[in-house]
Parts: sequence; C-alpha cells; structure tokens
Amino acid sequence: MSVLMISLLFALLGAILFTLIGLVSGTDETAIMVPFTLLVILLGAPPEAVLSFFMAAVLAKHLTHAIPTALMGIPGDTTAVPLIDHASSLRRLGVPHVALRKMLSGGLLGAFIALPTAVLFGQFLGQFADFFKSASGLIFTLAAVLIAYFSKGKWVSIAMIIPFAFFIKSLDQFSFQIVEKHLSISFFLGIAIGPMFYDLLLSLSSSGRASLVRTKPKEYHLAPEIRAWKGFFPNPFRVLTGRQAAHTSVTSFISSLTFAFSPVGMTSLMGEIVGSRNKGVYKKSTSSLAAMNGVTESTYIAESIIPLLAFGIPLSPVALGPAAPLFNAPPVFTSDPVNNLHNLLTPWDFFLYGLIGLVVAAIIAYPFAMNYARTATVFVMKNISQEAIVGMFVGLACLLAFHEAQLVGVILTLTMATVGGLINRVLGVGAGVQFMIFYGAGYMMTNLLGA
Repeated sequence: MSVLMISLLFALLGAILFTLIGLVSGTDETAIMVPFTLLVILLGAPPEAVLSFFMAAVLAKHLTHAIPTALMGIPGDTTAVPLIDHASSLRRLGVPHVALRKMLSGGLLGAFIALPTAVLFGQFLGQFADFFKSASGLIFTLAAVLIAYFSKGKWVSIAMIIPFAFFIKSLDQFSFQIVEKHLSISFFLGIAIGPMFYDLLLSLSSSGRASLVRTKPKEYHLAPEIRAWKGFFPNPFRVLTGRQAAHTSVTSFISSLTFAFSPVGMTSLMGEIVGSRNKGVYKKSTSSLAAMNGVTESTYIAESIIPLLAFGIPLSPVALGPAAPLFNAPPVFTSDPVNNLHNLLTPWDFFLYGLIGLVVAAIIAYPFAMNYARTATVFVMKNISQEAIVGMFVGLACLLAFHEAQLVGVILTLTMATVGGLINRVLGVGAGVQFMIFYGAGYMMTNLLGA
C-alpha cells in the first residue's frame, strides 16, 4: 500500500476518533492526544501518516469541542475555556446554535490559514536550527521560567522548577539503574494524565471524596436544532459575515507566528481584541467566538509544525504537550539527537500530508458538528460515562509505559502522574511548565549539582 493511501487511512482514523472524543466535555488535549499519537507511532506508521493523523486529530477535536462549549456552557477542553463567557452570553439570548456555527466556521478557516503560514515560517526559522539545538538545555530552562511566570500559579510554578527538576532527575537515575536506559515516554505520559489521575486518587480518598459527591444529576437545557442552509456541507463563508471572516483570518495568521506563546493566552488575547472592535452583545460575542476558535486551531497547528520543521526539538507549549510524541517517541523518534519528522519529512511533505489530515477532518467533523450537534450531545450526555473515558486514557498510558519499560515504566508513569497531578490541581503548576522542566532537568541538575 502506498504512503499516500496509508496517510489517508490514518487521517480518517484520527478524524473519526477525535470527532467523537471532542463531544466529551472537559477532556484535556494533552492527556488524550499523547497516548493515541504514541500508539500510532509505535505501531510503525510511516512519518507521513503520523503527521496526517495528528493534523486530523487536532482539527476534529477543536471543531467538536465547540459543541459542549456552545450548547451546554461546559468547556470542551482546556483551549475552550476562554470561549465560555461569550458562548454563555449567546445562550442567554436563546441562540446557542448561532454560537456553535460561528465557532465551527471560524475554526475551519483558522486551520487552513495556519498550515501554509506555519510551513513557510518554519522554513525561515530553520536557518537558526543549529543555534537552537546547541543551546537547547539553556533554552528549555529559560522557557520553563517564562511559561511558569505567565501561568495560573505564577510564583509557585517558578518556585517548583528546581525541586521538580530534581525529582525528575532522581527518578531517571533510579530507573536507569534498573532498566539500563533513560526513559522518556513514561515521564511525559505521567505528566499528561496527571490531572485525570488526581481526580481518580481523590475519589479513593475518604476525606477528598466528599467534594466529588453529587446528590442529583446535573440538568442541561438544549435548544432545538435549526438549519439555515441547504445540503450537507455548509459554506463557512456564508455562516460568517465578511467582517468576521476577515477578523478570523487576521487573528489566525498572527497567532500562527507567535508559536512560543500559550494557546489559551493567545485565544483570550485575540478574543478581547476582536470583541473591542464590535458593539452590542450579539455582534461582539459571535465575532469573538469565530476568531477565538480560529485561534485555537491556528496555535495548535503552528506550534506543532514550526518547531518540528525548523528545529526538531519541542520549543512551544503545544510541542511540549499534545505534540510531544512527534518529537520524542523512543526508539522511533528522538529529539536528542534529533531524529524525528524534522529529518524524515521535507517542507513540501509537511504541507501535503498536513493538508491531507486537515481536509479529511474537515469533511468529517465540520458537517457532522453542524448537522448533528444536538443529537450527538444528547447521546453522549445520556450514555457515555466521563469516568470511563478517564479510566480508558489512564489505562492506555499504562499500556504504553509497559511497552517502554515493563513494570518499571508503569510505576514511573503513575508516580509522575501522582506528583504532577497534585501540583497541577492544587498549586496550579500547569502541564506546559512540567513538560518544559522535564526537558530542561538534565541541564539544570548538571549545572547546579554536577549530576
């Protein structure tokens, strides 16, 4: 079978899988994308197919995360949190279906603007690749401080950099004595599932379980579905006004270039800028939602492709989180030395196979979400247990950790998940900060302790 056909099949798999996962509210991108992307890589998929799968997954997830966000006021995932206020405003006006359409159309537009922008900008930055590779340890350390400073738990995140680096290096040294190799997958799987694992641990605690107990099921009020188009695939340029399409295009382009910044931060910033240029609750909210969902797409695509194409090392929040396996999935991909998609694909490959992933996801996720949002939401809320979804991802993470280092890998993953989840949920030290500390731990400990 040709590489092109395999890439199409994996793109189809990613689109279908993450279209469905996006319907489950509250799912974290890192926790769900890392295990599945790792699984695809370790199963031996060609590099082109891996990229197509990931791009399809990103677009599908960020299209269908709009459904719980717009219809129920529950963030579909982390990047959907900044959209909640505007979505709630439109729900109060009785037009949640309009909010959903604007979000979906803005996301689709943002994705197809981000891909060529990221490939071209990545090629330009590739001229400085040697510098970035040689100074990667220092860069990761400085980036950890920078990301920590702008995170939710600012000062405690900064204070935890050295202790957490020491903890990681200690686990690394101990596991090395047993399995005689440095582990990577088990570490960032543990960080990825940390918040989920914290919730599971809390349910086992006699003192913490009380905070999880509910006396009655939650009630949601969903508006009826209203179609305002003919055919199966609505034209996004007819859903958005010309002004909204222009705002979405500009904000998606700008956010594609700021690959080192937080996707959530860029989404909030661009939403505020667009909102300030529109008067009235309806115009402000619809325009902001279109632009913001476009930015969630553009940041994820650009922050994956730019550091991958230019440097081959993860130098963005997305590259350190959901896209981490594209850089590091030993023994298939490594970032030190660089042996990943950076070496294996040309800029044209990045564009072509990335485009395949986006097109397949657009064909599946966009019309599905536009036509069947309410029906799918009702089915998920009535029949899908979120606890079962959490358990599935934790189980998948353990499976992949076992593949890397058998029982040692599983214990290491659960240890990292326990500590990482606690400092994430309790202290506000986000996964992005933890990933950056993980990559810079060796440099920090060597320079501080000579270890």
